[in-house]
Amino acid sequence: MESLATADPTLVTAAHLGIAALVGAAVGLEREKAGQAAGPAARFAGIRTFLILGLVGGIVGHLSQSGYLIAGAVLLTGAVTFVVAAYFVTSRRQEMTVDGTTEAAALVVLGLSVLAGIGQMALAAGAVSVVVLVLGEKQRLHGTVAKVAAVELVAAARFAVMALVILPLLPDTPLPLGGGISPRDLWSLVLLFSAINFAGFVARRAAGPERGFGVTGLLGGLVSSTAVTLQFARQSKSEPSHAGALALGVLAACTVLPVRLLAILAVLSPSVAWAAVPYLLPPALVGVLFLVPAFRRHTTTGAVEIGEVPSSPLNVLASIKMTGLFWVALVGIGQLQQLWGSTGVFASAALLGLTDMDALTVAMARFGSVGVAGSAGVAAAGVGIGVVSNTMFKAAIGLFLGNGRFRATLLRGLLALGLAVGIGWLV
Repeated sequence: MESLATADPTLVTAAHLGIAALVGAAVGLEREKAGQAAGPAARFAGIRTFLILGLVGGIVGHLSQSGYLIAGAVLLTGAVTFVVAAYFVTSRRQEMTVDGTTEAAALVVLGLSVLAGIGQMALAAGAVSVVVLVLGEKQRLHGTVAKVAAVELVAAARFAVMALVILPLLPDTPLPLGGGISPRDLWSLVLLFSAINFAGFVARRAAGPERGFGVTGLLGGLVSSTAVTLQFARQSKSEPSHAGALALGVLAACTVLPVRLLAILAVLSPSVAWAAVPYLLPPALVGVLFLVPAFRRHTTTGAVEIGEVPSSPLNVLASIKMTGLFWVALVGIGQLQQLWGSTGVFASAALLGLTDMDALTVAMARFGSVGVAGSAGVAAAGVGIGVVSNTMFKAAIGLFLGNGRFRATLLRGLLALGLAVGIGWLV
């Protein structure tokens, strides 16, 4: 079958115009199904009119490619004028400002059909699919927007500025201290802590604080369970009534951690992943057994008052403080490593596990893949040591930063997770 590049020019043009017409027909079909083309409040266009508009746009695209720019511009101007005039006629007939979705869709059809007319058929077809989906999901989209509070919109805008404006401007040159971390890396941590704050805010509104913090912990554990621990420990002092739920959120993040590490190992080194199952599977199972009854208790005891809603869901100032604390820990560990050195795989695993389990897992996966006999087992044991070290570090965070109830709940859970890793050693 010959391609369009070598086909007859007439057939190519027909294909372009056909796609352009289908672009209009797709939108017109949705408008008729939505009841916009019939009844007392009928709009100007249904499937036939939209199909013709799509064909007009395709012709404009063909004319522009053939060098007839003025003719194409005149035809497109006429079509746009027709759509705008139809909107004003409809508004005047109903004696009020009416929704302009159909007219806006017509303008989009003209633009996409022009793209099809100049040969961008895949782009036009993909874009019109999105348009039809958005038009068809009107009720769901409006319902979602109605649930969004003004404070959430402002927070989302601030986060966008932090991520898209401030972050690219920061230098990525490593700082003198801190294991090669740069200002951009530190700001990325601020973004991570702020994202956890925002996710917790949204989850609390959706599910209540008891279950909301658990959901936030599960999601945060996919990125950094240590970051969740730092944030929730600090928050337990400012919101003592939710200390138990915050501790459960940390335990949820810690339960996700071994699953995440197994997934990383399975991709990088299946042999190390298999050898690490005795170290990583028990804490994940114990975490589930610990969390499920707790979440069920909170579900059956009924709703819990959310309390005062934070004025800033991002809590940027607290996020900066947490990042500073995290950096101080990195600097301290780096200095200790320079002073004492890292003797052997297990010593390195214990040190690296204090700060970055993902980096430790990647390093151990590489070490276990060298092909030396027993290296996979040693690497897997190194990951297990890192998990124990990381668990002890989180326990220290809870002791120093959390309130009494938070510490009690967290330490019980972390002790159970640590013992579960010990079971792996026995196995």
